[in-house]
Amino acid sequence: QVRLVESGGGLVQPGGSLRLSCAASGSTFSFTVMGWYRQAPGKQREWVAAIYANGLTKYPDSVEGRFTISRDNARKTMYLQMNSLKPEDTAVYYCNAKSGYEYWGQGTQVTVSS
Repeated sequence: QVRLVESGGGLVQPGGSLRLSCAASGSTFSFTVMGWYRQAPGKQREWVAAIYANGLTKYPDSVEGRFTISRDNARKTMYLQMNSLKPEDTAVYYCNAKSGYEYWGQGTQVTVSS
């Protein structure tokens, strides 16, 4: 039984930075993979970052070099540091965790606009 809650979204200017957090409740913080997805209105949900149990991270080309995924096992929290933000990064961002079952957070809005 796991619940994921995102926070940290908001309005930021192009070129700015934002850090999203995903806090996990439950007795475990051990998953096969955790990650972040985003979805803009009228568009398909897009994967933007993943971190595996061994700490390996992976990103699509669209965010490579700008986004960094990390986790703090003691705090049972996953983070997404977003730098050099672009208007096309505007979306609702969802955290995800998978280990036999797939869990999703409720989403947090990120708006990149001047």
